[in-house]
Parts: sequence; C-alpha cells; structure tokens
Amino acid sequence: MLKSTIATTALAGVLMLPTTAHALEPYDLPVLNDGTSSVVSLDTEYRLGRNWARILRGQAPMLDDPLTYQYLQDLLWQLLPHSQVQDRRLELFVLANPSFNAFAVPGGVIGVHGGLILAAETEAELASVLAHELAHLSQRHYAQRLEEEKRNQPLMLAGILAGILVSAANTEGGMAVMSSAMGASAQNKLAFSRRNEQEADRVGMQTLVSADIDPHAMPNMFSRLQRSYQFYGQRPPEFLLTHPVTESRIADSLNRASQLPRPLGRNQSLEFELIKARMQVRFANSPAEALKHFQSGLENNDTAHARYGLMMAAMVNNKPELAATTYQQMPASLRQHTYVALTHAEVLLTSGQTGQAVHKLQRLLSLYPESRPARTLLAQALRDDGQLDNALRQFKSLSRDYPTDATLWFKLAETEGLAGNTLAVHEARIEYFMLTAQLDRALKQIEYARRSHGLTASDLARLDQRERETRALRQEMKTQF
Repeated sequence: MLKSTIATTALAGVLMLPTTAHALEPYDLPVLNDGTSSVVSLDTEYRLGRNWARILRGQAPMLDDPLTYQYLQDLLWQLLPHSQVQDRRLELFVLANPSFNAFAVPGGVIGVHGGLILAAETEAELASVLAHELAHLSQRHYAQRLEEEKRNQPLMLAGILAGILVSAANTEGGMAVMSSAMGASAQNKLAFSRRNEQEADRVGMQTLVSADIDPHAMPNMFSRLQRSYQFYGQRPPEFLLTHPVTESRIADSLNRASQLPRPLGRNQSLEFELIKARMQVRFANSPAEALKHFQSGLENNDTAHARYGLMMAAMVNNKPELAATTYQQMPASLRQHTYVALTHAEVLLTSGQTGQAVHKLQRLLSLYPESRPARTLLAQALRDDGQLDNALRQFKSLSRDYPTDATLWFKLAETEGLAGNTLAVHEARIEYFMLTAQLDRALKQIEYARRSHGLTASDLARLDQRERETRALRQEMKTQF
C-alpha cells in the first residue's frame, strides 16, 4: 500500500520495564512542547500513526502469543509513568520476527520484535533499549526532522513510517517483500541524527533511573551488540542500522551513566526468564533443536528457565507426556506461577485435553479475572471443546475490551462460522479487514452481509454506517499514503 516513491526515513521504537518510582528532579530535561505543530500537529501524528498501524497489521506477521504480549504490555505500563511521553494513548504490537528491533511511530504505536527479548541478557538491558526508544517518541524527533528539512506539508510524515515495514515484514517465514529500491532507500535514510541519538540516550537513562533500573544497562547493551557484529561481516541487526553505535557514543553514554544514581532495583525477574525461554523455543531453527537445547540445559543447570523451556519445547514437539512430567517435577512455587500455570493449560489444549484445559483456565480466571491471556486461552479452549456459545461470549467480551486486536476478530469470525451465524461472520470479517487496511475487502464483506437472510432495519442501518466509515477511511488513507 505504501508507494515506492515515498521517502523512507524511519523512526525506532519503544517499550519498558517494571518500576519503583523515585524523584529525579536534578536530572530532569525539558519535554519538547508542541512547537513543531507548525509542521505536524499531535492530532495529525495520532491519526497518521493509527492508520499506518492498519498497514502494519496487514503486512507484518504478528506474534500470536497472548502471554508474551501481556508481559511486554505490563512492562510498558510500568515504565510509562517515568517517561516524558505526554500522549499516553499507546498501542502495542509484538511481531513474529527474530531480529533485534523495536520501534515507535507517531500516534503512540509501539512495536517490539520477538528477537529483542532474545538479544537482551537481562531485563535491565531490555528496558534500556526500550527507554531509549521511548525517548525518541517523547522528544518528537520525527517531527523535529521534518522541521529541519523545511517540510511544510504535514502528510510528508508518512515517509518516516515506510522504512519500518521493510524490516518488520521481511522474515524467513515469507511476507510480501517491498521493492529492492525501497529497501535500499530505507537503509540509507533510517538513521537518526547524532544529536537525536545522544538526546535519546540521555532522556532514556533518566527514565531508567526514575524507574529504579541501572542506567549502565544501556551502554552495556550497546557495547555488547557492537562487539557481536563488528568482526564477522554479518549484516547488523536493524537496530544498529537505525541507531549507529560508535565508540564515542558508548563512551559518552558510560560517562552519563556514571553521573547518575545507581539504583538498587532488580536487573532480572522470573517473568523475563520465562518469556525469554518462550522466545528461544519460538525462534529455534527447529522444534527438535529447541528440545535438545533445553534438555542439555537442564542437565547442566537446573533452573526455572531450563525447566520451563523444556516444557515449552516438549509441547511444540508434540510430546505431551514429557511436558506433563516436566511440569510435575517443578517446585510447587514455580508451578503456581501464573505464566507456568497458563502454559500448562496450553499443554493440555494442544494435546487434545480440552475439558481439562477449560477447567484449569476457569479456575485461573477466578483468581485473575482480568487476565487477558487466561481469557484468550479459555475462549480457544471452549471453542475446541465444542462449547461454541460460551466461546462466543468470551471472544465478544475480548473484542469489546480490545477492539483493535485483529487476531481476536479473525478468531471471532471463525467461531461465528462454526456456530452458523452468517451475518455475524461477515461483521467480524469487516472489522478484521478494516484493522488490516484491506478496505476493498471490507466493502465486499458489507455487500455479502446485505445478502444475508432475515436482516432487520437495524442490521441494514448498521451495515450502511460501516460502509460510510470504510469509504471515509479509505479516502483518508489515500491522502496519507
């Protein structure tokens, strides 16, 4: 959908970490005000970013893993109060991409590649990258760049977003690949200015200290990444292409970190270790390789990370007995951890024990009634168990609470189809196509919906309204992209 002629200057991303707040007034930096609104207003940024998010959903593979999503979402909302982001209407995307990258675009759209979790050795390192990206967002570096280039047309901001799709959609699993010319242009134009990078380092470290996280994690992370790719002739990860890391920059960040308070907050968490194990299984070269890795790891070092990873690897290798045995051999305190209990429910579900999965997930929901992963897994378990009415109630409740989750609408459409609800299938598909920028297909679904039997005047009015909204959105996006 993005035109190949669009300039591809990209911005990179955001995410965050658990916090313990304390004031840091001596190190506070001024937040960029809306002085850049002469070029692009905050409202224009918001609308543009949210429409671009539709394209992202349609072109880049999302990581359909409610547990990993919840972990990153929790980190986001724990770190956000310590940042300088003013407009906190944020939306998180987790991409099924093993590369090390994260990005934030205008409108509070935040993307994290699964590989970012793999690249971080500690939770503090993960936080440092995300705090740095959050600073790019709060300081409105993309709008500043437009002003510096004397671009007086706000919609030219769309060009900043194009390059992100190049790396987000280019996975080994195979997505629609953009033209090589666009990719080359993106590589040449992605980098931030040196001034913006230094400012993002500085503001990001301030966020870390305020969140009770060691600011030294940032230069440590950058230095390790630079060493990893410096001597091997490999193509650097996307993050290093968009954020060039030099010796002088590392030295500068080390100097800044040494002048900041060194909090005593945690560098690691059990949640990070468990989610990292999930990503190691997810992005292993093969399920068999993942199984071998965690079997060896458990023999050498009996840790929660190794035990949980072995249970995950056994599940994806279709070895439910090994997964169950590994779960039962865990200490009681580990089995009771929410992430582990939810994963055990996944094991039950994938091994066909749907009734037991439903029972376990209902019990977990009684303890954690707002748990999005538990609600999502329960909806799937109910559907697989043939309890379609109950499954529909769960999916509809989730879609009301998370209306921009395209995956939920897709699953709702499938479940409505199993229940034989023709009009409801079309309406769920309309929402899915609108969220993934497939607007012509959304209009087709509206046509199909109008042919359904037994439509009421209310049904027809609702479809007419969706058609008007879809056509208006299509026109708006044509002017933007």
